Amino acid sequence: MLKTINFPDDLRQLSRAQLKPLADELREFVLESVAKTGGHLSSNLGTVELTIALHYVFNTPEDRIVWDVGHQTYPHKILTGRRERMGSLRQLDGISGFPRRAESEYDTFGTAHSSTSISAALGMALAARAKGDDRHAIAVIGDGAMTAGMAFEALNNAGVHEDIKLLVILNDNDMSISPPVGALNRYLARLMSGQFYAKAKHVGKTVLPGPVRELAKRLEEHAKGMIVPATMFEEFGFNYIGPIDGHDLDSLIPTLQNLKNLKGPQFLHVVTKKGQGYKLAEADPVLYHGPGKFDPAEGIKPAAAGKTTYTQVFGEWLCDMAAQNDKLVGITPAMREGSGMVEFERRFPDRYYDVGIAEQHAVTFAAGLACEGMKPVVAIYSTFLQRGYDQLIHDVALQNLDVTFALDRAGLVGADGATHAGNYDMAYLRCIPNMVVMAASDENECRRMLSTAFHYNGPATVRYPRGAGIGVKVQSDLTPIALGTGEIRRPGDKIAILAFGSMVAPALAAGEKLGATVANMRFVKPLDLALLKQLAAEHDALVTVEEGAIMGGAGSAVAEALAAEGIVKPLLILGLPDQFIDHGDAPRLLSACGLDGDGIAASLLQRFGADVLRPVASQAKVG
Repeated sequence: MLKTINFPDDLRQLSRAQLKPLADELREFVLESVAKTGGHLSSNLGTVELTIALHYVFNTPEDRIVWDVGHQTYPHKILTGRRERMGSLRQLDGISGFPRRAESEYDTFGTAHSSTSISAALGMALAARAKGDDRHAIAVIGDGAMTAGMAFEALNNAGVHEDIKLLVILNDNDMSISPPVGALNRYLARLMSGQFYAKAKHVGKTVLPGPVRELAKRLEEHAKGMIVPATMFEEFGFNYIGPIDGHDLDSLIPTLQNLKNLKGPQFLHVVTKKGQGYKLAEADPVLYHGPGKFDPAEGIKPAAAGKTTYTQVFGEWLCDMAAQNDKLVGITPAMREGSGMVEFERRFPDRYYDVGIAEQHAVTFAAGLACEGMKPVVAIYSTFLQRGYDQLIHDVALQNLDVTFALDRAGLVGADGATHAGNYDMAYLRCIPNMVVMAASDENECRRMLSTAFHYNGPATVRYPRGAGIGVKVQSDLTPIALGTGEIRRPGDKIAILAFGSMVAPALAAGEKLGATVANMRFVKPLDLALLKQLAAEHDALVTVEEGAIMGGAGSAVAEALAAEGIVKPLLILGLPDQFIDHGDAPRLLSACGLDGDGIAASLLQRFGADVLRPVASQAKVG
């Protein structure tokens, strides 16, 4: 049946009885597809019925659906014309793993970071009202995303508009389906979303005398309070319905149809199960959250031992430093596994804080801890720290507080694409007074930099890339690096390549090919000014290389320092271009940006010419 559904119009031609077998086919297709490409699995298995119900009831894309985070939209993509392209998911020139406006008219809002859906849907609902358009705006938000302040800001704003067609669906996939989510609750959900109930409430407001009206209101609240988790959302001005079983189409569809006929902000609470329909994912939804390729019949097998990842380096360092210093506390905004803090939580549970998807709070919370003499370490992805930027400046740096930031996923991140790429941290961090910014070139250097940041009495950041390091042995000691010191990794002449972080390895490859000097600068801020002046004095030209945005990045820092010293020297700045870089295999993306060894060498030859450089082969002949 799934092969006959190319767009939601086809779906809406089916009978209600056909939807259940369609859901089974769709769930199987999602499982088989993700097993071949990798991607998000547990969350998508959990939204199959909800996706079908939404497209069946609402007139998409005229009615707008905004999927919060968007990692649960594979069923949505399959039903909206992209079934045959799922084999290209998250690959170069393939479809994105998240909603993307340029990809489909059914992707009404691009998402990948959390808690944006209600704000966007409210904007769409108010725009529809202003234009006189009769359409609905639906925000589908997960329970984890409701921990962010932005979601509540949007609820607060939306609740005052009584004449808009806005529906917020809370996809609650973290709590079990409790007894109230059954036949009785299905009936009550239908009742509370129906016209009779809505009209009765309206009549009660206008007809009943004051004391009686107040009594009726209290009776209603108490009655609902006995069968639902809370009426908090009603205090925001929403009509709260639920919770209902998010896998029960016979409950979802009539309730959505009723809600479609109501005006004003509506809030539907559905309960789903991550990994629904695939027992292995149901049993361990975290393991199956974002797997690589695997055999569905056998499940995910333990990975063979390979190179140590930077995330592992951080996790081991955090435990080792915590064992030495009892003031260390670890903070994560809902990324315990992704940031490598599982073992830290196990060993130091009283010093571990998961604040939920609340990056702004995470940064200021750390600032408060630092004010009282604690030593907070905030483990956060580069792209997520962007969300706490004001707090970084106002609450941490301005007060010169002792907070260490471990910036994972710095640089390109491959399959997750532009929404998760940490391309801007060097630019947005180095302009902040009091801030120290370091970029790790290998695993052992990452560990030493973390110790450097921890011992620095002020805000300090260590950026490191996603995935495995280059295979360097990690020492067990906690020895820091002298602040603001780089090193020459390869002596050469004519041209000096000043490499930052992950670009040291490809810069060394280019240096070997062309006979250039290669320096591992290590610190974006403070720059090793003495080393910079030495390199400028001993070479004809300088080249900077960074896995970050060229505009305002480490190369810009070098140019500013040279200008301040009155040093006039040819300078080539290499890095990521001024554009958003799509998803794909990370090494291929870096190569396309000219940031592998061959690409760096080619850029040097193009800029300075072969006569300026002295290839190794020529040096050997001269010798």
